[in-house]
Amino acid sequence: MTRVKRGYIARRRRTKIRLFASTFIGAHSRLTRTITQQKMRALVSSHRDRGRQKRDFRRLWITRINAVTRENKVFCSYSLFIHNLYKKRLLLNRKILAQIAISNKNCLSIISNKILK
Repeated sequence: MTRVKRGYIARRRRTKIRLFASTFIGAHSRLTRTITQQKMRALVSSHRDRGRQKRDFRRLWITRINAVTRENKVFCSYSLFIHNLYKKRLLLNRKILAQIAISNKNCLSIISNKILK
């Protein structure tokens, strides 16, 4: 039986993996076995941190809204502000409210006056 050389197929697979790990440092970008381990680890981290990023941004928006509402004496707290928004059925999400709070504080006071009436 003749000998089969598989060099091209294996090399092509390894170079594909190396392209993923080209920005890694040291052996993590050179040795095939460590590249595959680091690739798995990187993909796990990216999957986990996508959820964490959403959580962190929501937290940031809530903090910003709370700071402006307490500063301008719109309401006592963030929770009352959001509660009254829901009662009046004003559909503004926290991201939009945080942008309004930073860019135009007067607009937020107009919204709060709308809630009070």
